[in-house]
Amino acid sequence: MRILIWHVHGSWTTSFVHGPHTYLLPVVEDRGPDGRGRAETWEWPASAVELSPAQLADAEIDVVVLQRPHELELLERWTGRRAGTGVPAVYVEHDTPRGPAVATRHPLAERTDIPVVHVTHFNRMMWDNGAAPTAVVEHGILDPGPLYTGRTASLAAVVNEPVRRGRIAGTDLLTALAEELPVDVYGMGMDQLAAHAPHMAGRLHENYPQERLHGALGAHRAYFHPYRWTSLGLALLEAMTIGMPVLGLSTTEAPRAVPPGAGLLSNDPEALAAQARHWLNDHDAAAAAGTAAREHALRHYGLDRFLADWDRILEKVTA
Repeated sequence: MRILIWHVHGSWTTSFVHGPHTYLLPVVEDRGPDGRGRAETWEWPASAVELSPAQLADAEIDVVVLQRPHELELLERWTGRRAGTGVPAVYVEHDTPRGPAVATRHPLAERTDIPVVHVTHFNRMMWDNGAAPTAVVEHGILDPGPLYTGRTASLAAVVNEPVRRGRIAGTDLLTALAEELPVDVYGMGMDQLAAHAPHMAGRLHENYPQERLHGALGAHRAYFHPYRWTSLGLALLEAMTIGMPVLGLSTTEAPRAVPPGAGLLSNDPEALAAQARHWLNDHDAAAAAGTAAREHALRHYGLDRFLADWDRILEKVTA
């Protein structure tokens, strides 16, 4: 198939474009949010092809994968085709509701011609999907290999724009834990975090390429996932696949993703800090939990299952 998809979430799109299809990626002159084109910090196959809005007007498109409400208008303006009627379409919902947790109406709730595909069961349950047909395709991760060494007695976290996202991303929990224990943070927006939390200076790492990030994470003793209210973070699953033991809050989809032997999920910060101290002092215990984390991630979040699930969705919507 020839699939039109915007580059919105880099890690998720990296997995998606590793399927057997041709992926048409809009690109605009400044590579802004509506036309980033191919990734610059991930390795993507040659079947992920950049097309300008002018080129899309004449392009053969079998199906469009939408991820933001305004892409409905972009599609019609750039191609002259309407999603769901002029071209088959699905809508991927990456996020938890931003309004009241159980009463937020999905933007496509009135559409019966565009299935809404959620990335977690929790998301589908919490959104009011209205009349829209729904499905769940859980995440799939490219296996980076068992990169965990845990040689550095410190914790690692991956959070993009931690200051702007604040309590949603658990930045307050992250900075509080870093007052007691060594915590390194990777992601975008580290300058703002340095100003917000001066005590973390020297432990903030700006926007590593994916292959460098995985190796850097694996050197830390354990992974901390501080998110309160967000969809299941791919960084958490990547850390598990590397072989890292994990700590996190028992919220959203995390209890499904992290079995007891792979780490600790708790809404008690003191319990999380105590487990972190245990692993920082006992490398063998941390490594054993990391082995369990990797085995679970490979079984439940493998790339082959993810791509097969998506092929079933795409075949159904284009039939």
